[in-house]
Formats: sequence, structure tokens, C-alpha cells
Amino acid sequence: MRTGICARTVPVVPEGHTIHRIARDHGALLIGRPVRVSSPQGRFSADAARVDGATLERIEAYGKHLFHRWSTGDVGHVHLGLFGKFTVHEGDERPEPRGAVRMRLESDTATIDLSGPTACSVDDPSVRRSILARLGPDPLRPRQRIEPMLDKMLASRRSIGDLVMDQSVIAGIGNVYRAEVLFACGIHPLRPGTECDRSELEGLWATIRRMMRAGVRLGRIITVDRRDVGIARTRPIPRREATYAYKRDRCVRCGTPIETVPIANRTAYFCPTCQPR
Repeated sequence: MRTGICARTVPVVPEGHTIHRIARDHGALLIGRPVRVSSPQGRFSADAARVDGATLERIEAYGKHLFHRWSTGDVGHVHLGLFGKFTVHEGDERPEPRGAVRMRLESDTATIDLSGPTACSVDDPSVRRSILARLGPDPLRPRQRIEPMLDKMLASRRSIGDLVMDQSVIAGIGNVYRAEVLFACGIHPLRPGTECDRSELEGLWATIRRMMRAGVRLGRIITVDRRDVGIARTRPIPRREATYAYKRDRCVRCGTPIETVPIANRTAYFCPTCQPR
């Protein structure tokens, strides 16, 4: 059994790299095959019936949203939220559902269960379009237009730490990437967007893309350079050593105690020396 999203003691909304990884991994098991769709819990039964037995043509990730495109013309939408998780059973195994499984997808190669999502529905394609219309560019998708994003950030008096977590500005960024990207770029999380310049924000976007692409490749967030934490290439990087600022006690580079500040009801981590106000 493989788990696409593992349960956590402290709920954390999966960041965009996780959703893109799920789309890639689930696609290899389901795309191009007829899929039996059901709702063991019952809350998704009517929507499941619309696509049960249809062929899954594509799984698309955008920010923290996952879309299933069916041969019926319908589009499924999943947002995991705080408590959503996928559980993957590969091969011929068809285990009994465990817990409140909202949606079960079964092909000849796998059974995938979804439980606890914030959103799970099957809709007309117009619903997908309306969701995408309210999202900013996704750093993990090709050919993204970032000029409107840059203009919005440069004109805003909101803090940069607030703006990068706003899904209508940039889609897919969560609290971990916020801390790490701003640290890498030397930007204090409370600096207003109006006090940034365009080249600085272009560098921020490039850093986000680089970090999130690594997250998809590795299946986890690792933002540190091994040389900064003294870990040889032959050893795995422990979770507690994988970030520069997020949940650190001291800055890896200068030794200054890491500080925190609440921004939009989330805790932002920063180094006051490497990210001066």
C-alpha cells in the first residue's frame, strides 16, 4: 500500500508540489483506463454515478486543486484542505474501505481512496474554468503569465508574506515555501509589496519555481544546500534539517535566532539578520 498524502499530527494543507506529484503518480495508474468510481461513505454517490465506468483522460494539477477529466465531458474537482488524504493500493488488491472514504477510484492497476477532502465534486467544465479564473499563476505549470502577478504585488501595501500565500496572487504556495523562499531572497515577510522592485519579485518567482520543482522531484520539501547543514551526499536529509527558516531555532547561515510573526492567521518564520526589515 502506498499513501499519497499521509495523516499528520498537526494538520497542514498540502502545498502545490504535493498536488502535482499526486497528479503525476495517479495518472500513471489511471489515465487511459475505464475507472469504477464510487463513494463508500455515500456523500459523493450522485457525482460518482455521473462518471462511473468512464475513461479517465487526464489528471490536472493547478495550485492546490486537482482536476479529473472524464470521457463523459465532466470534470472532477478535489481540494484536500487540512484533512484530505489519498491512499493508494496498487495491483489487484481491493481492500475494504477504511474510515469515511469519500471517493474510491478503481482501475485494473490500482485502487485509490480519498478521505476527508475540503472539496470533492464532479461538475460541468465551466466550474473548473471559474476556479482557475480566481487563481494566480502556478509556478509548476509552463508558460505562465506573471506580469499581472508582478503588477498586483508591486501595487499592494500588504506584506509580501501575505501576498505570496494569497492563492489569487500565486497558486500553490503554503507556509513552508513562504518561509524558505523569502529567506532565500533575503526579504523580510512584513515588507510591503510597494517597497519591492520588479527585478526582486522576478527573482522571487524564479526561486519559487526552482524550489517547488525540486519538491515534485524529491516528493518532499528540501530547500537547504547540504554544505550549509554539513550532511554528506550519501546520507538522507532529516526533516528537521531540510529547511533554512521554517520551524528552525537558529539561522543555519548566521546563527541568529529565528523569529516569527503572525501573518494572515499563520506563523511566518524569518531570520532578522539575513532578512532585515
